[in-house]
Amino acid sequence: MQGNQDDNRLKHAREKRILNAVLFISFLFGYLEWGKGNRMFIFQGEAEVLKKALAEPVSVLHPLIILPFIGQGLILYTVFQKNPSRLFSLIGLACLGLLMSFLFFIGIVSPNIRILLSSIPFLITALLLLRFNWKK
Repeated sequence: MQGNQDDNRLKHAREKRILNAVLFISFLFGYLEWGKGNRMFIFQGEAEVLKKALAEPVSVLHPLIILPFIGQGLILYTVFQKNPSRLFSLIGLACLGLLMSFLFFIGIVSPNIRILLSSIPFLITALLLLRFNWKK
């Protein structure tokens, strides 16, 4: 009986780590587009932000930059935990979800199908992660 419970706990932890990893990766492929000819994925934007932060740290102090970085750090940390923290997963999800929800809204309002479609995998994974973290 005890062995079965341990197996279930290990399986549950592995599934949480996988969901968090998918959330992290799907966030990186969010698509940004602005003005004429300006476009990039989030992972490309992060590289630019990190370069800029080294030269001018104050220039990157904005909630839509800082919160996703905090969220990524928390989600990445949970991917490597033996038993991923529910609190860190949910806080990380909230930090990343702010930007991706905003992109989803922009994709609907603008209408920009590329922005909209790039945010859907993240939002689906976020819903699965929420459901999974609320299960006992």
